[in-house]
Amino acid sequence: MDYKQFLEIYNAGPEATYKLLMSIMDLNALLLKRTEQLEKRVEELEAMRNKNSRNSSKPPSSDEFVKPKSQRKKSGKASGGQKGHKGHTLKMSAQPDHIIVHTVKTCSDCGHSLEEVLPANVEKRQVFDLPPLQVEVTEHLAESKVCPCCGKKSKASFPERITHPVQYGDNLKGLLIYLNQYQMIPYERLAELFSDIFNHTISEGTLYNVNRTAYQALETVEGEILKQLMTSPVIHVDETGVREEGKRQWLHVTATNNLTYYAYHSKRGSTATEIIEEHQSMISGNLTLTTSAITPFAMPII
Repeated sequence: MDYKQFLEIYNAGPEATYKLLMSIMDLNALLLKRTEQLEKRVEELEAMRNKNSRNSSKPPSSDEFVKPKSQRKKSGKASGGQKGHKGHTLKMSAQPDHIIVHTVKTCSDCGHSLEEVLPANVEKRQVFDLPPLQVEVTEHLAESKVCPCCGKKSKASFPERITHPVQYGDNLKGLLIYLNQYQMIPYERLAELFSDIFNHTISEGTLYNVNRTAYQALETVEGEILKQLMTSPVIHVDETGVREEGKRQWLHVTATNNLTYYAYHSKRGSTATEIIEEHQSMISGNLTLTTSAITPFAMPII
């Protein structure tokens, strides 16, 4: 409303002016009510946003990743090792793997030959380093011989673990399992690392098969872990949410100070626990697992 419109209402008399004032007051009351509603809604949303697993019943998996504010205060000390602190420095090895002698062949002053002169002193320095990293290929040859007496042919046996014409060795496979399962390096990055470090190409399918073979070989270990857990007088049990291809799963854990058993399931609580217990009983009883409802993995804590 501009000034001209206001004058028209004012000149129309008190009744028109009163109607204008009342409409303004009604609008103001409506705006105040709406403001209160919005303020209340903002408070509710902020309270929901501030809820997490530490101040509510929400599981830890629902917590948003927010970098926590550091509670540390400046100590006033300079960076690096502090005075009086016992450092951890390299110490010389009494049995070096390689020794390289740097000889003095001629006099640095007159040029006279010193090749036949015994050293007056030897200064020692050591370098700790890795040897060149490369994949070594060991070829196994199994002989066949014909007996000159009876004519029978005899053949030497290959070592038990060598079952294919070409295969990877246990040391290499153990390193791959360690890097993937413990250091959590994904297949794609592990294959890239292997190529960069060892200059040897390895497929993601091979990495999967290496893990699967180890999983099957550890079946008896898993059963033994379960037996000890089930007979332990005190155990710790817990569950936490995890994501598998964007879907919520629940990681269930049963543990003691020395042993840990993991199993994940799409459900939490008693429903999943009963299925896991059934699975544990089957493994510990050396029975064949027929259900794929859960995927377990067990590990000893050393």
